[in-house]
Parts: sequence; structure tokens; C-alpha cells
Amino acid sequence: MKRTMLLGGREVPLAWIRVLAVATWVATVGLIVLGSAVRVTDSGMGCKGWPLCTGSEGPVASFHPLMEESHRLLASIVTILIVVVAWAVRRNDRAAHLRGPSLVAVGVIVVQIVLGAVTVFANNAPFTVALHLLTATLFLGVTSAVAVVAFVPADRQFSWRQGPSTLAWAAVIGLYLVIISGSVVVNAGAQSACASWPVCLHSPVATGLLIVQMIHRSIVLIGSALVVAFLVSLWRSGRSNGAAAVMAKLALGLLALQVLVGAMSAIWSSHTELADVHLAVASLLWSCVVAVFTLSARDHGSSSIAAPATEGSARARA
Repeated sequence: MKRTMLLGGREVPLAWIRVLAVATWVATVGLIVLGSAVRVTDSGMGCKGWPLCTGSEGPVASFHPLMEESHRLLASIVTILIVVVAWAVRRNDRAAHLRGPSLVAVGVIVVQIVLGAVTVFANNAPFTVALHLLTATLFLGVTSAVAVVAFVPADRQFSWRQGPSTLAWAAVIGLYLVIISGSVVVNAGAQSACASWPVCLHSPVATGLLIVQMIHRSIVLIGSALVVAFLVSLWRSGRSNGAAAVMAKLALGLLALQVLVGAMSAIWSSHTELADVHLAVASLLWSCVVAVFTLSARDHGSSSIAAPATEGSARARA
């Protein structure tokens, strides 16, 4: 007899799990953008203590502590959301394909919490800040995958090793390195190392910072080429149907926008708000590419994300 997980005498509706998964992804994007604002405004040490700000609960009056405490509050909300997603998934037999990704997300957020504490105790050391963003980007990727898998029919199997092509893995890894190298540029203070774009004709700062900037631009070039090649090859193979095609087109649009914002950020480095926009677009681009990557890992016996009618029929058969 089919085992049913119950919550208050009822199985947790799959629709609720989907809403929670999407809400977690949205909150995670907001968390990364707010974290960027904390970094750009030098508010990382606005709270000297951890986990509470300046040893007290509730908002504080001055700007820097308020920014940092807002970031911690949103981080707490994201943590609660992903734990609830994993908990709800355990209580729905039709969400069994979500158990692995949701548990991975819980594990990554635990690591992120520890790194957040280490970053505070290390007085925002550049190495710990970079690790913090590296893990945050990984968590965003996992929550993007969870949100996508939540809308895929339960009878579709995922193979993360055999499903995605070598090019798909290269594109995801390349884009991940683009985001991380961008973080290194900000942490090193190399945003204004080169006032021209795309090549450096002159530099108003030290050679070391110029090298950091040029390494980032080189990684952007390679990573962008890999992403475009992955998306185009997916179209040509005929596997980009439905949602995958839409997300692939959106990813290409976001990639073009990201390059544009990156150029503006380099030329007008005095406008620090561009750094936030740059990371926000990068986060959306990363999510879209991970979503396409995730769909490429599924069993292609079905060509579209689950529709309400399909879900209703499956429920009727159960």
C-alpha cells in the first residue's frame, strides 16, 4: 500500500511545495543583492557581534548596523524557507524527486551560516568574504534547481552525471567562475582599475589591480562563450522544448544585459550602485542557466514542465 506522509491529517499539497520553492529562490536572489549592497556600502562590520547585532535584538538606528541586520534577517527567512521546503517534501510521496536537491540546499545553507559567522569574527577578511559569496552563489544555484524540479512531473528521472553534456557542465562552471572572479574584483578594490572597455588602454591604479581586472574580463569572455555555445547547441539538438527554450532565450538576453552593465560599471566606476545592478543581473543569469542545465538532466520522456491537468490526472490515478 502506498505510504502517505501526513500533516494535520492531510498530505502537504504539491502546489504549496512549488510556491515555497519559488519563494525561497526569490528570497535568495534578494539576499544576494542585499549582501552586495552591504559590501558596496562598507556595512559588513555594521554589527560587531554574531548572531545578534551589537548584542541586541531588533533594528538599530544608524545606517551600517541597519544594513547588516537587515541582511541577517533576510538570511534567517531564507533559512527557514528552505528548511520548510525540505520538511514539506518529506510529507508528499509525489515530491520524492525533490528530496535530494532540497537536502543539498539545507546542507549548503548550514555551511553559509557558519561562513557568515567566520566572516564577522575575521573582521570581513577578503578571503572569508569571497568564500561567503562563493557559497551564496552555489546556494542560489541549488534553490534554482529545486524550483525547476518542483514543476517537473514526478515520474521524470534526473541524472546529473549522464544527462547534462560536457559543454553544459563547462558552461555552468565557467559562469560560476565569472561571478566569483567579479567578487574578487570588488573585494580587491579593482573596479576602477581600468576606465576603458573592453580592453585596457590605460590604468589609473597599480599594476596588480589591473591584472585582477583583466583576469576577470578574460574569464567573462571564456565563460560567456561557453554559455552561448551550450544554449545554442541545446537548441540545435532539439532538446530545448517548452520551458527550457524560454529560459534559454531569457538567459541569452540577461547575458547581453550583463555585459552592458559590466561595461557601464567599468567606465563609470564612481557609480557604486552599478555594482549592485551588476550582481543582480548576474544572479538572474546564473539562475536561468542553472534552470536550463537542470532540465537537460531530466529524462526526456516528457518534453514539458508539469501542467495542472497532468498533475490532476496523476492524482486521480493515485
